[in-house]
Amino acid sequence: MQVPLWLALIAVGYLGVKLIRPPWWLIAVLLLGGYLLADSVLASAIDTAVK
Repeated sequence: MQVPLWLALIAVGYLGVKLIRPPWWLIAVLLLGGYLLADSVLASAIDTAVK
């Protein structure tokens, strides 16, 4: 069974928020930080470090 990545991320995010209950500002910082890092110069460095 193949599940689209966006659907898996939504499901994991929903369960994480329901079970762990992080503060709303932490969720906003992680989302905004990830969005900004993905379009920055550091994206290639992070990509090579992760691989």
